[in-house]
Amino acid sequence: MTPRWSKVAGVGGYLPAEVRSNQDLSALVDTSDSWIFERTGIRNRHIAAADETASSMAEIAARQALLMAGVAFDQVDLIIVATGTPDRVYPSAACLLQQRLGISSGCPAFDVQAACSGTVFALSVADQFIKTGAASTVLVAGSEVCSRIVDWTDRSTCILFGDGAGAVLLTASEQPGILTTRIHSDGAFEDLLYCPNPHAAALAKQAEAAYIHMRGNEVFKMAVNTLGRIVDETLEACGLQQTDVDWLVPHQANIRIIAATAKKLGLSMEQVILTLENQGNTSSASLLLALNQGVRDGRIQPGQIVLMEAFGAGFTWGSALVRF
Repeated sequence: MTPRWSKVAGVGGYLPAEVRSNQDLSALVDTSDSWIFERTGIRNRHIAAADETASSMAEIAARQALLMAGVAFDQVDLIIVATGTPDRVYPSAACLLQQRLGISSGCPAFDVQAACSGTVFALSVADQFIKTGAASTVLVAGSEVCSRIVDWTDRSTCILFGDGAGAVLLTASEQPGILTTRIHSDGAFEDLLYCPNPHAAALAKQAEAAYIHMRGNEVFKMAVNTLGRIVDETLEACGLQQTDVDWLVPHQANIRIIAATAKKLGLSMEQVILTLENQGNTSSASLLLALNQGVRDGRIQPGQIVLMEAFGAGFTWGSALVRF
């Protein structure tokens, strides 16, 4: 039996028009451009307009990915959206994206919620569907409106997050594409990074605001250690060495976390696709936005090996090793 692989056929991305700079934030909270940039690597972030949603932004990114792949909408047989900020509690953002794209064939569409690791989890699920023959053309999107769950008076979190969407179209192939995905979770650390559900909080008579809460130093240490370990795990699963990796496409959370992972791989920062400075942390969208940039500007070439990795609330973490 001929092996089935998941191959990246197209990518896309979208960023809202409004840009909020570090200077803009300094008018809201006690901070400065230099303070933010030195600690995070961020200077700007994009903010969704009032009429933009996770599904509307995902639609734009998805159309780009389908166009690049030369795939008709009705060929898509599975849609997965990674998001922690869906338009509605239900139906899923994936179902709303399906409707926006006019894909009415009855193909399954569902969301994956794994915070900033959501896209890696979605890629892992999509890869299993393709490898088993349950699907042949899978649209994966990561889309977030983080600005709506950020407390803009909390300088420890408001400086970090932005909005945007990325998409990737995976198709079945006889040639190696996704070499492996590795995903993990540990709910023991739930209180280090979380966003309350306002509906649940109301029922429990809790007064906690429905904004992102984060204990930054502890999250930072955990992320660095965890991502270092998953690099080894990922390469070992494929029998590859660090020198086999051409590009690192990381979740864009903090420049120091990214630099530590690159060092672990023995990669220079010139081999890292970075969008952090002008996009901030767009949660599950960030990895696909970075991938889109690396592919479209010509840095990522056919045959090269790309390591994608992410870490998020849960804690969740994961990786995808891909041959383009």
